[in-house]
Amino acid sequence: MKLLNLGCGHRFHRDWVNVDFVSTGDGVIAHNLTKGIPFPDNQFDAVYHSHVLEHFARRDGEAFMKECFRVTKPGGIIRVAVPDLEGIAKEYIAQLDAVTAGNVDKIADYEWIMLELYDQAVRSRSGGDMAAYLFQDRVENLDYVYGRLGNEARQLREQHQNKKSKVTRKPKGSIRSLFRLPSFRGILKRYLLAGEEQPLAVGKFRMGGEIHQWMYDRFSLGRLLQESGYADVRKLSALESSIPGWPDYKLDAENNMVHKPDSLFMEATKPLR
Repeated sequence: MKLLNLGCGHRFHRDWVNVDFVSTGDGVIAHNLTKGIPFPDNQFDAVYHSHVLEHFARRDGEAFMKECFRVTKPGGIIRVAVPDLEGIAKEYIAQLDAVTAGNVDKIADYEWIMLELYDQAVRSRSGGDMAAYLFQDRVENLDYVYGRLGNEARQLREQHQNKKSKVTRKPKGSIRSLFRLPSFRGILKRYLLAGEEQPLAVGKFRMGGEIHQWMYDRFSLGRLLQESGYADVRKLSALESSIPGWPDYKLDAENNMVHKPDSLFMEATKPLR
């Protein structure tokens, strides 16, 4: 079988053709997916992408899904994982009901789900307030956060704590720093862009691909799959798939642990005609 993993990040398998905006490992093809998918028509038995679609604006996401359809073989499978808007909304309502009923033990959970709902769309710096929350010295509801985001959140927090423990203080002064002068280019930039540097930085960040530009539930994603040309749309779990040997690839789960528990997993098939 010929298998395609789009926007693979650092989770990919050697049996797949792996593509991302930048190469994230040996054999990962670097390609700007906003410019289309760099393969001929009807090439792949299965096309997969996880937590990629939501980073496209709605209309761009429609074009991207049509590209997925183009490169899928007739009879082939598309598998898509995205943050589950329905699940997040239901969790928000549950936590809202809890705190408004006076359950003070749920305030931290309510604050987290608010971040999960909005921060990924409105943030203006990498990681946003979700990272700031996760990287606090003490997080009283870590189990809840890990249950929402999976092992990736645990790894990120551990990496951050390890990095903090390795930081050593630099000398306050040195000959080099004493005589370090701003470059002419830096002076010119500050002069020409006086007062504009922060807005430019924010704009550059928000165009950089980290933020979520749209969200999907089982209805809207199912409709998008159908409008792209696919049929037999179905909602599955992280371990269920029509792709032969799916659990062995460990792309959505490993050892029965789901990498992104907040996900909606859906598949569909390209008609033979």
